Amino acid sequence: MNAHRSTRAGNAEFLELIAELERLVAASEAIESEFQRELDAVHPSQYESARNLLHYLAMRRIDLRSTQHRLARLGLSSLGRIEAHVQATLVSVLQALCRMARQPLSRCRLPRDPLDFERGGELLSLHAASVLGAPPAGRRTRIMVTAPSQLADEGDLLPRLLASGMNILRINGAHDTPQAWQRMAERLRSLDPDGSCLLSFDLAGPKLRTGPAAKREGVVRFKPLRDARRRVLQAAAVRLVWEGEAVARDVPLSCPLPARVGDRIRLIDFRGKARELSVVDVESGACLCHARASVHLAAGLTLTLMRAGEVVAAAKVAGLPAVECSLLLHPGDLLDIVPGEMPARPALDAGDGGTPTPACVSCGLTELFAQAAVGARVYFDDGKIGATVLDVAPDRLRVRVDHIAGGHAHLGGGKGINLPGSALRLPALTAADLAALEQVAGRVDLVALSFVQTARDVHHLRAALERQAATRVGIILKIETRQAFENLPELLLAVLCHPRVAVMVARGDLGVELGFERLAEVQEEILWLCEAAHIPVIWATQVLETLAKTGAPSRAEITDAAMGGQAECVMLNKGPYIDRAVRFLSGVLARTEAHHDKKSSMLRRLGVSATRG
Repeated sequence: MNAHRSTRAGNAEFLELIAELERLVAASEAIESEFQRELDAVHPSQYESARNLLHYLAMRRIDLRSTQHRLARLGLSSLGRIEAHVQATLVSVLQALCRMARQPLSRCRLPRDPLDFERGGELLSLHAASVLGAPPAGRRTRIMVTAPSQLADEGDLLPRLLASGMNILRINGAHDTPQAWQRMAERLRSLDPDGSCLLSFDLAGPKLRTGPAAKREGVVRFKPLRDARRRVLQAAAVRLVWEGEAVARDVPLSCPLPARVGDRIRLIDFRGKARELSVVDVESGACLCHARASVHLAAGLTLTLMRAGEVVAAAKVAGLPAVECSLLLHPGDLLDIVPGEMPARPALDAGDGGTPTPACVSCGLTELFAQAAVGARVYFDDGKIGATVLDVAPDRLRVRVDHIAGGHAHLGGGKGINLPGSALRLPALTAADLAALEQVAGRVDLVALSFVQTARDVHHLRAALERQAATRVGIILKIETRQAFENLPELLLAVLCHPRVAVMVARGDLGVELGFERLAEVQEEILWLCEAAHIPVIWATQVLETLAKTGAPSRAEITDAAMGGQAECVMLNKGPYIDRAVRFLSGVLARTEAHHDKKSSMLRRLGVSATRG
């Protein structure tokens, strides 16, 4: 009797699971009709991928975790690796259940032409190679590097990056000039004539940023590298120039200095500190010195050349470019944001007990002042400074600083402004972006669309590329706002109208917009949806940043870099040790890829799956 009841209970569970799988198969078919207009518009090479994305969205509209556990107990696939081939997985599990329950498969209408397992896994690799280039030898994941400004000029950094394993060079259109972009592109092509290293260009977009900082007298600081015990590991390099054109951080002199290797240069620096430089190399019209203590140089300072204890010559520091001043802010401070490009101004003391005038920064996007609301949260500089809107006027937004990591912070020019709870309506393509596109369309392999929020933004970029006869250029969607994440299915279907596409997970802005406590789950959801659409992903923001800036990685960012192996490309930002970071990342990715390839997931209901394009 007990065995009979057990058999009946087992059959009942089989039948329940069969019914559940049949519902999922039917839903994956029905959703195609719901999105028929979007399917009809996708590029022929992306059609299979668009269908598979829709099948995945249909499945993720319900919570399948209980079903997964029940399937796993029967020794069947738990659907945790279903993304790349949804219908093939559903049909395979359904067939196994029917055989185990001795039920005919004919009771369920099977999908037409399902994407099989081999083809589903193959499409992502094919699309990644199409848009990001062939994978390098020894690893599957490409490495993208943000070009620093000095890359436009002669130097050995670009050859070092290529030798270290860089696969894509990224030019940030929010920085430098069209002339500098052109020089970067020309230098890359001269060093890599076969085009194995691709060139990507980020359109600046309408991202909210603080306006220019105030300027003060030019002062340049040189700081040696020290260890935790303050011992000098590497002296600061100071290049003094008296002939020819000085490049970034060169110190121009008012007259020649007859220096020899081994000479000493004594000075009183900008802060009144006695300092000494040692001459380590001499060239025509310049000499290279080392400083073992921090030194601040400014125009007018006298440098005295010493040899064997005797004064040989003297020269003054010539004019240095003015440098930006940042605003020092503390919790409780008031800050005014005004429209335009006015340089930042610190708070002004009214005197005689009067009310001080708050510090002030500008913002060039006037939509901020029309759409922000009292009580809204505002974050500056990737979330380092948090504030609340107190008052809104056409010519001013007054905020109160509520939180600063570390108790105080400096707010400089060109820093990001985020209003995560405010749905600002801003076009992704600005007039400046269209002008930049005219400059670079014929030179780059990829264009990244910043601040994308709707399918309309994607279609505007495609139209702009068509006007430039640049339809071969790949498109990268930068997912960096709450709206972009919540509209991700719509955005993916829109970009699949283009033959070569990728998605960048801008984790810094996403963390600010959605809350850093949600960042881990959000970046996973983006990876799932992109894998279902067979769209390669670029893992970005602060990867190995400590290593790139200081020469040594933290333990946490090594783990983060290894997690980047789930994507098809990892982006590194600039820093003095960026070539070392590229080599290190290449090794990490090569080793971790030998241990895993993506991973299984629990399929709770996915909120963005309900998005209707």
